[in-house]
Amino acid sequence: MVIKKLLGDSKVGDVEEIVELESIELKQDAKMYVRIITLHEYGDVERAQNELREGNIVWLRIKPLKEKDMIELKRAIDKLKKTIHAINGDIAGVDEDYVILTPEGIRISRS
Repeated sequence: MVIKKLLGDSKVGDVEEIVELESIELKQDAKMYVRIITLHEYGDVERAQNELREGNIVWLRIKPLKEKDMIELKRAIDKLKKTIHAINGDIAGVDEDYVILTPEGIRISRS
């Protein structure tokens, strides 16, 4: 499995399908967001890093970059792992196409 090779054996559950729901208008800004980012190219890593540094959770879709260039995907994951280490966050593969990254203070359950 590609994710296990990139992240180690840190798979979290199985995801069959993502259903996008209509957003609900909130009256207050949240303190933290779950940001959905797609890696189309190596440069998209910077957006994910910025979101993590701002304290947001990143749901990262890696399939487009995986299909385009595995070497660039490995570079991108390595860079994100360094950022996660620097901010004391967490990272785990959800399945072959998704990775979840969390900022400091949030851990991903692997049980």
